[in-house]
Amino acid sequence: MNTVLPAIFVERLQRIVPPERLETVLASFSQPAPTVFRVNTLKTTPTQLCETLQAAGLTPAPIDWQPTAYFVPATQRRALTETSAFYDGWIYVQNLASQLAPIILAPSPGETVLDLAAAPGGKTCQLAALMQNQGVLSAVEPVKDRFFRLKANLQQQGVTIARTYMTDGRSVGAKCPEMFDKVLLDAPCSSEARFDALDSDSVAHWSLQKVKEVSHKQKRLLNAAIHSLKPGGTLVYSTCSFSPEENEKIIEAQLKSFGDAIEILPIELPIDNWQAGLPEWEGKAFHPRVTLARRILPNAWMDGFFLCKLKKLRSV
Repeated sequence: MNTVLPAIFVERLQRIVPPERLETVLASFSQPAPTVFRVNTLKTTPTQLCETLQAAGLTPAPIDWQPTAYFVPATQRRALTETSAFYDGWIYVQNLASQLAPIILAPSPGETVLDLAAAPGGKTCQLAALMQNQGVLSAVEPVKDRFFRLKANLQQQGVTIARTYMTDGRSVGAKCPEMFDKVLLDAPCSSEARFDALDSDSVAHWSLQKVKEVSHKQKRLLNAAIHSLKPGGTLVYSTCSFSPEENEKIIEAQLKSFGDAIEILPIELPIDNWQAGLPEWEGKAFHPRVTLARRILPNAWMDGFFLCKLKKLRSV
């Protein structure tokens, strides 16, 4: 098969991904995936939604481990996005891997929660649904057009507890120290998990220099996220990148910066296509607990993803 994946990217994957998983991972970059969507429980129920979609000629099927997630064949994607359910905010098209971050953060109704890199708003809306529209949900996005897309999606999805801020997330730690019970940082990244092996545009802007540049921003964003978290609070850091520079090395840097004020928590996943955080990269060993992070390995159903859950033990 002809592929536009950069050779150095593939070489790095060969060092990151277990050999027995590599073929599946590489194949995922050229496979048409089913269209997965999340039922917006702020507006409807899975039963009501499925009846509506079936009446429109679609064939929604459930995801067994995620009770509000369903899928239709890729051939039905356009029809799905032309239904009244889509326009009325009953559903949100969202990859399964992406849905894991809010699930792992597990916010409760009444809590004060921060989504530090919120646009376009899929995870923000999912957080609001998990909170049953009760509490306070702050959503930060610095880029103007993305900010207004975030606001539009929140409105369409019926989210009433969100406070939106068009500001640089790196300043939030200083502006809002120890304010939040829970924080989600789905950090801007090199988007390696979204590469399409048949579309040169999908990889056109990728380079090792890009990975290095974005890692500097990620490090500062996570630092701000930790400062904004209350003692005893929990945080989920995630990216849609494979690069250890954007994942394990970012976590390692915070462990060095905050010491015993933070700890990495174990993550229980309802899937089997994951691997533990790498113990080392390019000859440099990480803190042993970095292996508690999880790298989701892409397959025909889900994109690649990285997840790490942190707890703040005391003020910093």
